[in-house]
Amino acid sequence: MNINNNKFIKIINVIEDSLLVVILSSMIILAVYQIISRNLFSEGIVWIDPLLRILVLWVGLAGAVVATRTDHHIKIDVFTKYLPSNILPYVQRLVYLFTLSICLLISWHAARFVLSEYEYGTIAFAAVPTWVTAVIIPVSFLLIAIRYGLLLITPHTPQQSDLITEVDSVF
Repeated sequence: MNINNNKFIKIINVIEDSLLVVILSSMIILAVYQIISRNLFSEGIVWIDPLLRILVLWVGLAGAVVATRTDHHIKIDVFTKYLPSNILPYVQRLVYLFTLSICLLISWHAARFVLSEYEYGTIAFAAVPTWVTAVIIPVSFLLIAIRYGLLLITPHTPQQSDLITEVDSVF
């Protein structure tokens, strides 16, 4: 059974894509509003700039989660170039296991950071607690770890649309 055809996974993919679109659209709308407001009216909203910085973090981590869905994240392909192709699936799974472990470790410590921010009660901007803005870090690394767990079980097999995208990106 291919895990990519699972209905639950498809729903999660739609939610991730929607979140990414909402965050990116919000960033564009807020940035354009702030630019127009400052240039035409010589004033802007104080909390938009810190919010945009936080949304950059959110869109980057949400994009990383989406990129791991199809194994299109930043990676070093030294193994694929120099190792024989018959052992590459084993090396790939070992790399997935290592990455899963590191992502779980980062998620654990990021969750501890978020908990400490919650306990201290610091404010990021406009009465928004810092822990709310930082919660994306443990959540995204946990989701990435889950994605790598799924890739460990059933590695992503490129489909025709993926191959066309990769060929187009080369040129």
